[in-house]
Amino acid sequence: MKCNVAREDDMTAENAFPGLHIPARTIQAPAFLSEIARGYLIPRPTAPYPAMDDKAAWRSYVDAQNNAVLPLLRTVSGDAKAQVDERTVGGAHVFDIVPDGVASQSRGVVLEIHGGGLILCGGESCKLMAMGAAATLQRRMWAVDYRMPPEFPFPAGLDDCMDAYRGLLRERPASDIIVSGSSAGGNLAAALLLRARDEGLPMPAGLILGTPEVDLTESGDSFQTHEGLDPVLHSLMPVNLLYANGQDLRTPYLSPLFGNLEGFPPTLLTTGTRDLYLSNTVRMHGALRDAGVPAQLHVTEAGPHTGFPGAPEGERIDREIREFVRQLFS
Repeated sequence: MKCNVAREDDMTAENAFPGLHIPARTIQAPAFLSEIARGYLIPRPTAPYPAMDDKAAWRSYVDAQNNAVLPLLRTVSGDAKAQVDERTVGGAHVFDIVPDGVASQSRGVVLEIHGGGLILCGGESCKLMAMGAAATLQRRMWAVDYRMPPEFPFPAGLDDCMDAYRGLLRERPASDIIVSGSSAGGNLAAALLLRARDEGLPMPAGLILGTPEVDLTESGDSFQTHEGLDPVLHSLMPVNLLYANGQDLRTPYLSPLFGNLEGFPPTLLTTGTRDLYLSNTVRMHGALRDAGVPAQLHVTEAGPHTGFPGAPEGERIDREIREFVRQLFS
């Protein structure tokens, strides 16, 4: 019997691992999910990205996407009662939000960095999302309305987050601050801590990363397995390149997953089993643990990138975050 054995010099990465073909099939929502949660799994239409060099088209794209999401945010967060003051901190625009029932001088402030794919959800959207988050956590928040492309690529947004953190440190000790960010905000939150540590600033009491966009190279497994499965999020590579403005995407301040995470504070990470950023979150959790950082990971069954806000499944994650914050500020 003749045995065909591939020669060692033939075993390149391409032919040694040719890929796995999976026949088309229908993926149903798990029957045990609440009706609200099942609604989040209905795919949303997406608009094509403009040409990379067409700044006017990118501005039109951003404006259209922001106008589409604002009515939903007004519905979801419009009932949140809070005192909202606008501040200029260094070069950063910050919404200082104190929800009803929380004293402005009570211990603990969350420095909140909004999501939106690094190009969306500034201005009123930033304020509304932070009002909802502040009401959920029952904590005072500083929400950074950071600058974004196409007018302001990297490092403008990170500079704004740094200005806000420095300003908050002038008012509160680091032990009274938690930095929080979801999606693109998770990218900036982790990058903020890398840069703050590198510049000799004290670390905050804790870090919250909700399905963070910590790898702009999109190298994780879920970028393959979950493309088309996550109902709301698809590859953002054109946006990542627009944001990076010619910089290497593996630069730690752009992709914090590839940075030295030693000295980070206790961190809570959240994701879902249908989240395109599942790999980002799992790999970041592992990297933090490898660096000796106390880190906890919470994964929602069937959860897409947005999670399940307003559903019982989403409330479970909210409880975990509230308890994490309570323990750090107790």
